[in-house]
Amino acid sequence: MTGMIPVHLITALVLATAIPALDEQRRPQTTSVTPQELAQTWDAERVSPEAPPLVTHAEVVRRLEALVKQAPDLFSMEQIAESVEGRSINHVRVGTGSVGILLWSQMHGDEPTATSALFDIFEYLRRHRDQPPVRRLLSQLTLHVVPMLNPDGAERYQRRNAQSIDINRDALRLQTPEGRALKALRDRLEPAVGFNLHNQSWGTGVGTPPKPASMSLLSVAYDDERSDNEGRLLTKKLSAVIRDAIEPFASGQIGRYDDSFEVRAFGDNITLWGTPVVLIETGPWPSEEPDAHLIRLNFVAILSALDALATGGVHKADPGRYESLPMNESGLLYVLIRNARVINGSGIEPYIADIGINGNRRVRTVEGKRQMTVAMNISDMGDLRKSGALRTIDASGMTAVPDRGYDEGDLIDMPAWQDRSDATIAVGQPPRIALLRPADDGKYRVELVLR
Repeated sequence: MTGMIPVHLITALVLATAIPALDEQRRPQTTSVTPQELAQTWDAERVSPEAPPLVTHAEVVRRLEALVKQAPDLFSMEQIAESVEGRSINHVRVGTGSVGILLWSQMHGDEPTATSALFDIFEYLRRHRDQPPVRRLLSQLTLHVVPMLNPDGAERYQRRNAQSIDINRDALRLQTPEGRALKALRDRLEPAVGFNLHNQSWGTGVGTPPKPASMSLLSVAYDDERSDNEGRLLTKKLSAVIRDAIEPFASGQIGRYDDSFEVRAFGDNITLWGTPVVLIETGPWPSEEPDAHLIRLNFVAILSALDALATGGVHKADPGRYESLPMNESGLLYVLIRNARVINGSGIEPYIADIGINGNRRVRTVEGKRQMTVAMNISDMGDLRKSGALRTIDASGMTAVPDRGYDEGDLIDMPAWQDRSDATIAVGQPPRIALLRPADDGKYRVELVLR
């Protein structure tokens, strides 16, 4: 008796029949929109919120309903499930093409950047629907989008859902309603390609010396051997397209995510089930206001990939451009103070050290209003010359002392190193640090205060 054909071996047959529209030889080509043009359009037309971490499920629903009302002939929406706490999980459809593309964002509630970028993509498709690149995209592809798959987690700004389960590790047991909804949608649509949209830690770096890994890409594996088939080759080429599109905007800040097969994860299993997946992990950006840069990067990356699918240009991409990306690594610091003379407040003699500070975003609700803060702690001290950071402060010639409520610009006497302070400069402590520089008359000027 003939055995069953494994799903991942069927992928090549599925792609061969499901993506004839992507064959560049079967369709006359027209000029594609360039990444630079996309970036300029985003600058002029963005509708995304300023602070993605503050976006609630209610705002997502309001925006989706307004979108469908504004262009009902272009967009449709259906509720495909409810979260554990009864919040709607919605599926937006746009396009009439024979090739289905599935995109889902915020599977982890505290990973919101792509959700905001999706609203800019919707607006771009609406405004430019009559222009050749968008008209072609909409005629060749049908986009199926699930913004904010984990609304309960988003409400709390936490990774997990209300059951305290990581949805992205629930592809086999399917104990979460959110996970069941995603699988049911994939099984119903059987899309040709999936885009799994995430955020990675602000402590993720790439290269030597490390720079912020502002975007990391992954052609998702479907087995422990990380085998290649037509589907995985396609996602490698899509990742190469994305790299080439965003490199002018984030040179040296693009990494490759670990492609080890994770048997519980949705991206790996969706690839195994026959829909090859590209994982996009948005990371840190070296700016005090990083969100706009990262939303823009997602906008350019996703639309460039979709355009390459619609034109067939993806077939010309070199998968080596993906495979040659450096692997991303943890350990990037939020702030790095270099070469400071440290009086640490514990009564020991001064010494020269670098001070490494980690930072993570937190969202809290105060008097009914969501607010965003950055929680910081001193994570390392000593010779940190091999470390990278979002912000580096050269403290050569300055003394780091515990902050005692100083204001920048204050003229003060140097604290005696024998004195003890409640706010010590030590690993594990929150950074309450003042940097002092010698001034006139034996005084010291407070150059910078970190709290």
